[in-house]
Amino acid sequence: MEVILREDVERLGTRGQVVKVAPGYARNFLLPKRLAVAATEANKKIVEQERQAHLRREVKVKTEAEDLGKLLGGVTVVISQKAGENDQLFGSVTAKDIAEALEKQNFTVDRRRVQLEEPIKQLGEFKVPVRLHKDVTAEITVKVAREE
Repeated sequence: MEVILREDVERLGTRGQVVKVAPGYARNFLLPKRLAVAATEANKKIVEQERQAHLRREVKVKTEAEDLGKLLGGVTVVISQKAGENDQLFGSVTAKDIAEALEKQNFTVDRRRVQLEEPIKQLGEFKVPVRLHKDVTAEITVKVAREE
């Protein structure tokens, strides 16, 4: 059975692509979840219009992310934590802490966008990437200071 994908489906295809799938897979999974529609001429036109609208929306989101990335480029966030000897933190600084510190500086960034590989457990200055869009990543400076 041929269907037109309305969303990107992993290991199957991308949005707007016409793919051939087993009838059961289409009937029981793709069609009920609105991930695809049957490949008729009328549906091809509708999906093409949706794809164009999606592309326009994607361009707008990307430009907004680029603008925010330029603003975030020079931002330094200072986070105070209790620390013991050898500059070892008692806790750790996580992506959530960084997102909250950015929120205090009037930057709204979801904590899942902060690409912190592992929590920071030392005092010091760190470069942390923030992924604003699939093509836009900004790097912020995080200073972890001793809490007085």
